[in-house]
Amino acid sequence: MGKLTVRALRAMLVVVLTGTVFVQALMVWALVSGSDPEDGSLPLTPLRVITILGIGAAQVALVCVWRLVTMVRRGTVFSHAAFRYVDGIIGAIVAAALVWFAVTAVNAPGQRDDPGVTLIMGGIGVAILGVALIVLVLRMLLAQAVARDVEAAQMQAELDEVI
Repeated sequence: MGKLTVRALRAMLVVVLTGTVFVQALMVWALVSGSDPEDGSLPLTPLRVITILGIGAAQVALVCVWRLVTMVRRGTVFSHAAFRYVDGIIGAIVAAALVWFAVTAVNAPGQRDDPGVTLIMGGIGVAILGVALIVLVLRMLLAQAVARDVEAAQMQAELDEVI
């Protein structure tokens, strides 16, 4: 991975992480201060708590991606240490799906006249879980690559002994 690519990705990660921290702080402030009274159309307090948790899941994924980019730059991504960060990303995606299902459950009572919206939102939650499965498959590919790397290192060591 080139230096320009790494710098661009890190800049994007910093911007997104800064933005999420800002929005999360605003949501916490709105919860604590109670300055935004609910008009009854939506249950704002549960939605704010769910939003704070969802942003937290996104932040975990961002930090894990940052660590993986660092490992790629150093050439150490094909090691067992990378699994921790890939597992963190998978966990964050699953948490995001659960948060989305919570939003769907909070929103469902307001959709009694049009239950299709709730079904579509549930489908989006299932699609988010599908992304977690895709990353799990990529983790399996990483595991195969790490195993091949270890095997290649062992073969090189044997070859060095023969020579």
